[in-house]
Amino acid sequence: MSVDAKLVKQLRDKTGAGMMDCKKALVESNGDLEKAVDHLRKSGIAKAARKGTRETKEGLVFSYIHAGERLGVLVEINCETDFVAKTEGFSDLARNLAMQIAATNPIAVDRKNISESILNREKEIYIEQAKSSGKPDNIIEKMIDGRLNKFYQENCLMEQAFIKDPDKKVQDLVTETIATLGENISINRYIRFAVGETGPTNGQL
Repeated sequence: MSVDAKLVKQLRDKTGAGMMDCKKALVESNGDLEKAVDHLRKSGIAKAARKGTRETKEGLVFSYIHAGERLGVLVEINCETDFVAKTEGFSDLARNLAMQIAATNPIAVDRKNISESILNREKEIYIEQAKSSGKPDNIIEKMIDGRLNKFYQENCLMEQAFIKDPDKKVQDLVTETIATLGENISINRYIRFAVGETGPTNGQL
């Protein structure tokens, strides 16, 4: 089937994918724009992992103010080129990340950004809780590991369940966007402010 050039451009602006990839996706989707977006996402997932080592020096700082103006988030999200930074797909990701941070208040972007003092404090608590259970040492070790993993899942942005789709982690959302836009993407830092709190939550603790 022939594909309208305006529709190809619309898909390219939305996803940042190459012109030929957009045309092919529209052909495969019989001209349905949303299905074409899904097609690009599905076909690109396998490639996304290989893009993870590329340098990200472009991007944007996205601001989100929650209804009532008592809660706000600034998040810096990076990509490889200025072109992708200006796409709708990149802005959508930034918005979703900012809303996630506003809703869940993670203490760090990922595990490596959690301070040693916070981690040690949590470990001490889990060790005491496990020991008080009277279980054998090998079970205690598994209990501590399980509680630590739960701590990471609740407090690391990339490991949290995505608020709009709890079956998906935030890392999955980022990976899907990398696949769709064709560039590596990283979350550099964020700050969350809430009226009445003593200070901002910083994603680089």
